[in-house]
Amino acid sequence: MLISGQNGFICENCIEQAHAIVKDGASKTGNSPAETMEELKKPKVIKEFLDQYVIGQDQAKKQLAVAVYNHYKRLLHAQDENREVELEKSNIIMIGETGTGKTLLAKTIARELNVPFCIVDATILTEAGYVGEDVESILSRLLMVADYDVEKAEKGIVFIDEIDKIARKSDNPSITRDVSGEGVQQGLLKLLEGSIVNVPPQGGRKHPDQKYIQVNTQNILFIAGGAFDGIKEIIERRMNKQAIGFSSEKINKTDEDEYILTNINAIDLRSFGLIPELLGRFPIITYLDKLTKETLVRIMREPKNSIVNQFIELFKMDGTDLVITDGAIEKIVEETIEKGLGARGLRGTTEKVLEDYMFSIGEDKKIVLTEDNILINR
Repeated sequence: MLISGQNGFICENCIEQAHAIVKDGASKTGNSPAETMEELKKPKVIKEFLDQYVIGQDQAKKQLAVAVYNHYKRLLHAQDENREVELEKSNIIMIGETGTGKTLLAKTIARELNVPFCIVDATILTEAGYVGEDVESILSRLLMVADYDVEKAEKGIVFIDEIDKIARKSDNPSITRDVSGEGVQQGLLKLLEGSIVNVPPQGGRKHPDQKYIQVNTQNILFIAGGAFDGIKEIIERRMNKQAIGFSSEKINKTDEDEYILTNINAIDLRSFGLIPELLGRFPIITYLDKLTKETLVRIMREPKNSIVNQFIELFKMDGTDLVITDGAIEKIVEETIEKGLGARGLRGTTEKVLEDYMFSIGEDKKIVLTEDNILINR
């Protein structure tokens, strides 16, 4: 079959070969990890990139940047045939209240990396043999991102979100089955440590006839994140900070919130319901600070894709200039803090404030939101 061009013809075999060459070239240049130490981005550079999108959380950003940099170094070291020392990986666990930026950090760092990266949710996982997804389906998501290239997937990074939702329901090891709790934690052990796992390419048991793909998890970096609601009380109990009656410690508790979180360690996570074997495989424990009013105001304004910029862009498409004053931003932030939803709640409050303006869009050429004309319907 010949296909005519401007001044010539080309057959279907040539088209297929040319397509394969182009595809191969694109995959080589577009998404290959650094080949030499010089090409590697240093932790400071990675943190600077994160600063553009994520406000605050310097402690978590530092640890994440170092972990990712070391992950790259380990991949380069593994290619060296004369190596005498084998470098082990250091998986990370991130702890922070809802809306403090755990998933945003993971998504942002994925943008900067040239290794396959996927975000999976621990809440859908159950013990093998039950309704829900098996632990191995985490890796099928990674394979999908790597276009089923096993070698590429074996150098990837997996972010397991909502890790606290698979905590043990009681302190005692369960005699009966803890289907979506301890059972899942035990299933995760072999993945985190580094072993060869049979992965169903399409995930789950929906396709029982599929051939398994063998993936070695030795070089896959795992980052886990969770809100761990109630962990503060556990740390306080361990540090004997629990106030009784009308003691002054209870009154100063808000100032101590940050100090308490800095003291988090594996003992507290174990009390929360994570099994010791799992904690041993997460050597780095990092925490995210609670968002203050000042941080939330900066989140509204500063990032490249800040909420204020997003709504200005939306109104601009209809030829309307939207101006949001500092007073209006502060009022939106105060309302969000009352709801206790973290940075995630800022969008909802802003939507509510601009609802009427968006409904009658195009009628005004300029809208100025100030502290006085802002309407927040409770």
